[in-house]
Amino acid sequence: MPSYRTLVILALVVLTVGSAQLVAAEADDRVYRLRLAETWGTGTPILGETSRNMAEMARRMSNGRLDIRVDSANKHKAPFGILDLVRGGQYDMGHTASYYYKGQVPNSIFFTTMPFGMTTPEQYAWFYYGGGLELMQRVYEPLGVISLPGGNTGNQMGGWFREEIKSQEDLKGLKMRAPGFAGEVMARLGIAVTNIAPGELYTALERGTIDALEWVGPALDLPMGFHKVARFYYTGWHEPAAELQFLINARVWKKLPEDLQEILRVAIRAAAHDMYAQSMHMNAESWATMKTEHPEIEIRRFPEPIIEALKAANEDLLDEMAKSDPLAAEIIEAQAQYLRRIRNWTEISDSAYLDTVAPVKESPATGTSSAP
Repeated sequence: MPSYRTLVILALVVLTVGSAQLVAAEADDRVYRLRLAETWGTGTPILGETSRNMAEMARRMSNGRLDIRVDSANKHKAPFGILDLVRGGQYDMGHTASYYYKGQVPNSIFFTTMPFGMTTPEQYAWFYYGGGLELMQRVYEPLGVISLPGGNTGNQMGGWFREEIKSQEDLKGLKMRAPGFAGEVMARLGIAVTNIAPGELYTALERGTIDALEWVGPALDLPMGFHKVARFYYTGWHEPAAELQFLINARVWKKLPEDLQEILRVAIRAAAHDMYAQSMHMNAESWATMKTEHPEIEIRRFPEPIIEALKAANEDLLDEMAKSDPLAAEIIEAQAQYLRRIRNWTEISDSAYLDTVAPVKESPATGTSSAP
């Protein structure tokens, strides 16, 4: 028969184990309430939907333990201040674009998109399998912030112009909204480059504060009404894979249980890829609408001499950045090496396919499309 002391010890063990299990159960049931600030205004199609899709997926996968509230720029009033809001702790998370913060963090410019660079599938491969994520985190880690791919618009259009661009002379002194590395390149050709918050773009174009702007593509451009002011719509060269980003305060991340970290990581990745699919679909729909309902819009490509001048300016800028910053040099070389390797496959797969099958033609009888 157990002694009194043994019974007491057993009772204490049972009590301790039971208490630990109770604490664990309570911890498992704890609701983590996070706040996310986004660059986009209320109701912004695609861009504004992505963070909300992510939040809803995280809530459902966590059975309500992750509760993420999304505040648009209309609420926090700092569309280009998301990085500061997250690193300073005013918000736990953010949804924005890395290249908006080139003034604060010069090397952030490389992780949205680069002129003449990777397409969206190529860039996603670089991020997830080619070391891109690791390089991006080396840039953001000193700020106490985690950055993850946050959704891609796909290849963007080159912008809306009041007047047709026929030569480099037409670019000199032109006032244009153009963010990121492309803005730096354009400035080398004499363009007066500025960055304006999304909600102010139409007014700036209408009032003549700017002469031209690039935004995204048909799905997001058409609802903004830019075609009412500037009828020349140019194809792209500058943003072949515009990736947004989710920012997470590192201290907040560390406080999350491992299972919720994984749920959040999966929700972010799923929402990002869903944004790319949605962008492709809605751009196709809006492109069809543009062709039928807005014949006044004139689609143009930049003349070859302008493209060659932009390429030369792009290379000069990359060389200058590489010489001035070792980490920039490492990122530039990593992107260049990966692009050379993966572009060989893109050319023999997607490019060769498109060149082989010829454009899809529309049936005049049914209005449906088919390949010849």
